[in-house]
Amino acid sequence: MTLVSLLAFAAEESEHHGNVALETVIFGFIALAVFGLLALVTASYRNVANRHAHKAEAYAKTHAAELQRSGHGH
Repeated sequence: MTLVSLLAFAAEESEHHGNVALETVIFGFIALAVFGLLALVTASYRNVANRHAHKAEAYAKTHAAELQRSGHGH
């Protein structure tokens, strides 16, 4: 068989009629579920800094000189 006949045969085999939008809607649901889970993970980190404010204050007191020297340029 030649390449052209193989391509023609493959085109005949893959030809079908149907509602392609309904066949692929599952991919949209999967993407929606994945992004929903990622949103939940992102939301779980909300307000984390305030949960450990006492640790941040203690660190700031012990490393006050280092924190004043370091800035945006280091």
